[in-house]
Amino acid sequence: MHLEKEEAMAKKTVIPVPKSLDEAAQFLAEIGQEQRVSEEIRSDLNTAVDKLKTQAMADNEPHQKKVSQLVEGLFAYAEAHRDELTDGGKRKTVKVPTGIFGWRMTPLAVSLRDVESILESLKALKLKRFIRTKEEVDKEAMLKEPEVAKTVKGVSISQHEDFVAKPAELEVEIVTQVDKLKKATA
Repeated sequence: MHLEKEEAMAKKTVIPVPKSLDEAAQFLAEIGQEQRVSEEIRSDLNTAVDKLKTQAMADNEPHQKKVSQLVEGLFAYAEAHRDELTDGGKRKTVKVPTGIFGWRMTPLAVSLRDVESILESLKALKLKRFIRTKEEVDKEAMLKEPEVAKTVKGVSISQHEDFVAKPAELEVEIVTQVDKLKKATA
């Protein structure tokens, strides 16, 4: 037990303590010097990381461009053959040995312009069920009754179709809005 105490004492770092005001001033000088070295090391690290990020982005750019081109080409083929690929619209996903591709609709979403005006319109139209008690538009209620909600000036309900490509060996899906693909392939 006595040996354990000695080992523990030996492991403790000895902290130097200044014995005078001059030594305290010297400590401050050394602290400044060590801090400058530490900041320089961190700065060099940040510079190196920034260079690596910049290089990685540059290296990645042609691959991302190629992926975009391939997705656009796959979409052009899929759109031209959509009826046969989806069995007349009965399916939205096409399975091939190397993965899947297809279409899917996003959930409905409410977007608002000029919320104060919308609130006034909802009150005037006696559609208070679309207003929360804290005087904000209840988008969830609008999604339940989109046809009524769309009659209010400034309210639009939108939905878009995504095109999805998922290579078999990857966990990630590549999702692109169909409208953007159509513009790109037009």
